[in-house]
Parts: sequence; structure tokens; C-alpha cells
Amino acid sequence: MVRYAIDVPSAKAVKARGSYLRVHFKNTRETAQAIKGLTLSKAVEYLEAVKAHKRCVPFRRFNGGVGRTAQAKEFHASQGRWPVKSAEFLLGLLKNAESNAQVKGLKIKHLVVRYIQVNQAPPQRRRTYRAHGRINPYMSHPCHIELTLVEREKHVAANKASARPHLTKKRALLKTIKASRNAAAKKPDGKEAKTEVKKAE
Repeated sequence: MVRYAIDVPSAKAVKARGSYLRVHFKNTRETAQAIKGLTLSKAVEYLEAVKAHKRCVPFRRFNGGVGRTAQAKEFHASQGRWPVKSAEFLLGLLKNAESNAQVKGLKIKHLVVRYIQVNQAPPQRRRTYRAHGRINPYMSHPCHIELTLVEREKHVAANKASARPHLTKKRALLKTIKASRNAAAKKPDGKEAKTEVKKAE
């Protein structure tokens, strides 16, 4: 049995993975982070737009030498690219996960990309020939991809009348101090009662 990095209860979740995929690790990592948290339909739509160069993938970690583009503004970034091959591999995995969901009888429109992870695979070695009879390495950087789609649960709207306002620690402390002072003032043997007796005399 294949072990996944994240163990999710399998009743409402489906998984898919690919190992030793011949696609750049860095590009695929950035593309995977872009679809994390999206619904299945939105993730597929986004990756198709990336393939058509209509939307870009923001590069946040592996962004050395990456050019700027206006399409990255929607992600609050400035650097972005269009890794077509990475998008194709991820689309294949999403399609595989969708098929698994159909077999399980889950609702496709409620599936969300909850977990997605890209790891480096062992580099594959080739050689390139340089001047003066030298040979340099010409390595590829493949990757492993695994993802988990989870069926989103329906959230019941909270009753606004019964919902208590959120208090900070300081506000809550001040509220308890004020309540204790009010309780002490209302006691008959308190200072306030004594002052009233003196005034009456």
C-alpha cells in the first residue's frame, strides 16, 4: 500500500499521486501552490487558462530571474510564468482523482484540493559537450506529486442573535473586574451601604 504524507479519513476524500515524473520540480511546486484550496472545477479551469497563457502562475519561492507580468497582480505578486508542462501533469492527476471520486460516489462539484505536495525526485543524468574536449553534466530535475481532494461539508449559518461578540483577553479581564465591583457595591455590608447610613444620620 502506498503511503501518503497526509492521512485523511477516506470516506469523504480521494487521492492521486505520480512518482518520478519528468517535469521540472520548481515549476510544478509553484503551480501546485496556485491551485491549493480551489474547488476541482476552478482548479481545472485555472490550469487550462495557464496553458492558454490567459492567466499566470505566481512564482513566490523559486523566483530568481523570473520575469514580471501584470497577470500576477490577482495573486498580489509581481513575478509569474506559464509552466504548460506542469499544468498538463497536474490536470492528469486531477482527472485521476475525479475518476476515483466517481467510483466512491462523491459529489464532484463539492470537491476541494485540500492537500497537494511536490517533492524532488532523484535527478536524471545526461551529458553535454563543451569546448576543448570537456564534458559537463546535463541533469533533469523530476518530481513526485501527491494530492488529496476532500468533499466540502455544508456550513450552517450561525444565528446572529445568539452569537456572542468576540472579546480580547484584555477586554474580557476588564469585564470581569467591572462585574465583580458591581457585585461588591450591591452587597448590604459594603462601603456604599455604610455611606448611605452616615448621610441619614
